[in-house]
Amino acid sequence: MGIDDWHVEKRADSDVGLDSFTAAGFSESFTENGPLAIIVLGASGDLAKKKTFPALFNLYGQGFLPPNEVRIFGYARSKMTDDELRERLRGYLIKAKDSTPEQLEEVSKFLRLVKYVSGPYDTDEGYCLLDDEISKHECGDELPSRRLFYLALPPSVYPPVSKKIREFCMTKSTNGGWTRVVVEKPFGKDLESAEKLSSQIGELFDESQVYRIDHYLGKELVQNLLVLRFANRLFVPLWNRDNIDNVQIVFREDFGTEGRGGYFDEYGIIRDIIQNHLLQVLCLVAMEKPISLKPEHIRDEKVKVLQSVVPIKDDEVVLGQYDGYTSDPTVPDNSNTPTFATVILRIHNERWEGVPFVLKAGKALESRKAEIRIQFKDVPGDIFRCKKQGRNELVIRLQPLEAIYMKLTVKQPGLEMLTVQSELDLSYRQRYQGLTIPEAYERLILDTIRGDQQHFVRRDELRAAWEIFTPLLHRIDEGKMKPNPYKPGTRGPAEADDLLTRAGYVQTHGYIWIPPTL
Repeated sequence: MGIDDWHVEKRADSDVGLDSFTAAGFSESFTENGPLAIIVLGASGDLAKKKTFPALFNLYGQGFLPPNEVRIFGYARSKMTDDELRERLRGYLIKAKDSTPEQLEEVSKFLRLVKYVSGPYDTDEGYCLLDDEISKHECGDELPSRRLFYLALPPSVYPPVSKKIREFCMTKSTNGGWTRVVVEKPFGKDLESAEKLSSQIGELFDESQVYRIDHYLGKELVQNLLVLRFANRLFVPLWNRDNIDNVQIVFREDFGTEGRGGYFDEYGIIRDIIQNHLLQVLCLVAMEKPISLKPEHIRDEKVKVLQSVVPIKDDEVVLGQYDGYTSDPTVPDNSNTPTFATVILRIHNERWEGVPFVLKAGKALESRKAEIRIQFKDVPGDIFRCKKQGRNELVIRLQPLEAIYMKLTVKQPGLEMLTVQSELDLSYRQRYQGLTIPEAYERLILDTIRGDQQHFVRRDELRAAWEIFTPLLHRIDEGKMKPNPYKPGTRGPAEADDLLTRAGYVQTHGYIWIPPTL
């Protein structure tokens, strides 16, 4: 049987570990079988080539996309053949010069699962052709057929594309099966545009069919937050305003817009990073314990956090724009778009009243990293007089060099009673040698196939997030708030450090975390 022939055999459900999954509230839908069509719309674009197809290849290599069940369809306006698309993708899946013959053969086997359909995004003909191609590889009503549409497209075309999918490309199974749609951020530019987009998609698909992807929710250390918080008795009594002084959620890049200036200028750092990625992390840090791990119970608690955030004060915001940003020919000379922002959010509830949550993101800074930094209050009655060395901190480094470490004050080795800051350290590269941490897109696409919406943004969650930031964004758009200039390769505007100090953060002097070597 050739690999281009679709033949589906019903697999026996594996009972290995199933009880542990279902006991924890995970979906059992990953035992489904039958033909699965994954359709990547915008297949010729950067997102599809750099993220979506490599994630699918890695899932295939791990056995999650059985070749006798799965076909992958690329759809775009560009005119090309199946083989031309395959050759475009090949270099993004594996580096030929560093690969073994076996790895190269694995790539070739995967690419034979990929077909291409060309057509416009707003007319019927292309979608009719796409549906015909998908139907050729489905088995009638013998087994339920599954169709997953990944919209690697600009949000402006989501409504017409979704409408055509609904009209022409839904699964034809009468004995089950499903159609699901994955949409990428940005989900609008403010509350009004987000609600309009949600309404347009909501008229066509049920909420259970819509997967709003935020790749930060697929990161290993972000997914570890629930386990860290709710599976360790140590943190239960500490995780509140009585012990925690402030929380920072930080995203730094050491490069500028680099060819994305025109796109970035339309959105800015708050829409691009803070309103979605960092706010999602805040929800997981601040939420109450859900009654189970079912997706809706977790998302209910996240919504409660967002609804408890009080309006942002202008004096708790610092904006920045790096020198040279407007030199990009695609950026207006008088652009008011921030490339850096520090925003303090305050949560009005019993657990977090009075604790500032500092969300900070910027481009062209001195380093690249994303981390959560939870700083605890000073020890009352400091008999060692070590307060100046710094406070206890729990640091969760999301990228790079994934790690969780706790900054503690300990006795410095020697004959004197001297104190020094050190750490309890879980560095993933050292502790889990030989284990590859999955890319976020791999995990999230697999969740979509399994029907698990835990790590996706629900409509009311999206609305609550935009309600927090829309007033601030409108003031920036109207020019009522101006970004401070800063030099590339620095920490950002000095005003941001001043705001951090006013929020109560105490800088540690003389301590630097050094990742352990293997």
